[in-house]
Amino acid sequence: MKKKRRSKKSPARVVSSKTVYRGPVFSVTTDYVREPGMAKPLRRDIVRHQGSVVVLAVDDRGREPRVLLARQYRHAVVGPLWELPAGRIDPGESALAGAKRELLEETGITACDWRHALTFYSSPGFLDETMAIYLARGLTRGAAQPEEDEMIARRFFPLAQAVRMATNGAIRDGKTIAAILWCERSLGR
Repeated sequence: MKKKRRSKKSPARVVSSKTVYRGPVFSVTTDYVREPGMAKPLRRDIVRHQGSVVVLAVDDRGREPRVLLARQYRHAVVGPLWELPAGRIDPGESALAGAKRELLEETGITACDWRHALTFYSSPGFLDETMAIYLARGLTRGAAQPEEDEMIARRFFPLAQAVRMATNGAIRDGKTIAAILWCERSLGR
């Protein structure tokens, strides 16, 4: 799934755009934009990101589906979070290929059944990142291949417990909350 900056013709006109930061994961542009109904151009600082994938790995062989969550330290929030396996899409990589790579790297798990579930903007007020969530089923366990900076604990949770965690604040990651609630609606028994 290739990411498009704008799917429709924008009603705003970009007067100027300058890249003010370029890093290995994202860049930042300062755009001056004349938006509809505005007399003067407005400054918009935008974080530009290649896009990310999220893997909703579900083991549904038992009475109740179980969802795989990963727990890792996140410096931005100064603590560990329960999340679904996820990561950015590498340049030239399809979203599905990225999802398969991330699941294997972070958990050692492969899946034989993949389905696109959702795609959404993570924070469209200042960030153009899209997140594509894939449902992965038919799971086979193997050895994780984490990147050097990844210390990840993995655990399967019954879907009902994961939903409670998503709604009572034990899970605070937006992509994970969205995917778990989608899963409950789509697969809940």
